[in-house]
Amino acid sequence: MTHYLSKVMLFACLLFSQLFTQAAWANSADDYSSGLEQINSSKLKQVALGVDLLIRSGHPEAEYLLNAMLESKLYRHKKQNRLVMLLGKDGSKFTIADLNDSSNQETLSKRKVKRIPLNNTLRGKIKVYLAGKSLNSESGDVRKAAAQKLLEDLGDDELALFKTRLNLETNPDVIYILESGIALDKLANGEAYEKDQAIKFLSDSLQPAVRNALTTIIESGSDELKPAAKKALAKIEDKVEFYGFLEKLFFGLSLGSVLVLAAIGLAITFGVMGCINMAHGELIMIGAYTTYVIQLLMPNSIGMSLIVSVPAAFLVSGLVGIAIERGIIQFLKGRPLETLLATFGVSLVLQQLVRSIFSPLNRSVETPEWMSGALEINPIFAITYNRLYIIFFCLAVFALLFFVLRKTVLGLQVRAVSQNRNMARAMGVKSEWVDALTFGLGSGVAGVAGVALSQLTNVGPNLGQSYIIDSFMVVVFGGVGNLWGTLVAGMSLGVANKMLEPMSGAVLAKIIVLIFIILFIQKKPRGLFPQKGRAAED
Repeated sequence: MTHYLSKVMLFACLLFSQLFTQAAWANSADDYSSGLEQINSSKLKQVALGVDLLIRSGHPEAEYLLNAMLESKLYRHKKQNRLVMLLGKDGSKFTIADLNDSSNQETLSKRKVKRIPLNNTLRGKIKVYLAGKSLNSESGDVRKAAAQKLLEDLGDDELALFKTRLNLETNPDVIYILESGIALDKLANGEAYEKDQAIKFLSDSLQPAVRNALTTIIESGSDELKPAAKKALAKIEDKVEFYGFLEKLFFGLSLGSVLVLAAIGLAITFGVMGCINMAHGELIMIGAYTTYVIQLLMPNSIGMSLIVSVPAAFLVSGLVGIAIERGIIQFLKGRPLETLLATFGVSLVLQQLVRSIFSPLNRSVETPEWMSGALEINPIFAITYNRLYIIFFCLAVFALLFFVLRKTVLGLQVRAVSQNRNMARAMGVKSEWVDALTFGLGSGVAGVAGVALSQLTNVGPNLGQSYIIDSFMVVVFGGVGNLWGTLVAGMSLGVANKMLEPMSGAVLAKIIVLIFIILFIQKKPRGLFPQKGRAAED
């Protein structure tokens, strides 16, 4: 009898659970439908009621709709009295789509639709709801970003979320942010001993909200807390200054990497041939435009197009360089002033040719997804991926070029010609072809530099002109024809520029660096790493 009774009770529990679940889903669907009806209005009071219903429903589509409201993409079709999603604007014309079918699009006048209204209170409520959803994400990075966002505008609702999540959280970075939020609340509303403990805990935090709270205590807090707050803030400011230095160092190294890429090809041709190539900047520009063209040919594979652009830019710029050397420079050997004027004329021709083909307007090269974004070290220091990749790319190009010049027959002949051209010719080296291949190699590396620059700035006819003077400065400072000198000089000048900019401004920083190089050359005319052989004799 007992056995049958237990089975009946179990069946009843399962039936009740199923009915309760179905009722909950029905209530959720009802709340969602009612919420849609309420937000389909121009009255803020009804929209607020609709937002509450959408949040209460927990419906999967509610998050999508609330996000669209925050981004000002949710509109009401006046004539048809229905909600639509904004896809794009073109003057007074709006492109809209159905909520449930993005393929059903329509373009109509701006006057026929009206944006769903929001105020700051509703925005805050939606942000808290969405961040709360993100706090329960399986991804630690998503939870960290959500906690960081909530901490910036901490209120009672956000604090309740923090306390609830803290008991469930396992990620140490997220736990620290949650505990920082709770400590900030104690700092504002706790007892005296709780405030003192909160200051000690927050003294290691780099969160902007923490610095603001400590500053408020120093300016208008109680006298008992001010010494501890000043000590904590001083400790935080020391860390901020340290990470500020690291940030300037990183930006300096990224600028230095660009300078090295731009100058290393010039260092090779200048060292071997003694040729002042004023068209070097335009060879960089050709590499950047090659990247742009390949991206047009591979619009659905942006990442792969960038990888393909590296050898393509090397070949295109290298072939143009060989054509310049065979067509002009070989007839002007030993006449540096005429070579300078001739290559300056070539640079003008190349600029005008690009203007005729691509127009004078700047072109934008899209950055691949794996180069977008930043690696966040802490709340005040992040490393952008595009600049980090360019630093690694510069070192890889340098290593490959160093291998070519040290371990290949061409490299041996290049070094022989650069040190003593007559002796190399006497040993059977065809110096004319060495000149052509060297010029092509240097030009190809310039094209590769253009690929890197396309990820930092827009591509235009005057792109190369911004780097030609800096390239010559790097070559002269490092030592003509010396690869290690070019690397050290480029990185040093890049870091020096970025360190000086906050104090003197960008233009004055360049002037100071130029004056330093002029004074340095007076003491060491051959640069940091003087070349041996022919360069030393001349």
